[in-house]
Amino acid sequence: MGEKPKFYEALRTAHPGVIDAYESLGEAIRKAGPLTDVEVELVKLGIAGGARVEGAIHSHVRRALEAGASVEAIRHVGLLAITTLGLASAMAVRAMIERELEKQGRA
Repeated sequence: MGEKPKFYEALRTAHPGVIDAYESLGEAIRKAGPLTDVEVELVKLGIAGGARVEGAIHSHVRRALEAGASVEAIRHVGLLAITTLGLASAMAVRAMIERELEKQGRA
């Protein structure tokens, strides 16, 4: 995975055992089912969008790109949110997706 946010690395420095356990759990969960890396990241992006957790939205956009997801597939996640979250919430999610795509030079 690419560079992690500074605050995450600071937490790792302060509590390495906690972060190691958290990352191990995440890896075990990813391996527990049949989804591909791209599918996992798109699902997690959708979950982050539904919860409106901006940091996770940015993270899963980056991770989806790293896993090989297309920009179109990532944008589709934001579009799918319209009928579940409502237009206003979906547009907020889409804006967060677009900000991260722009940061990654993929807008």
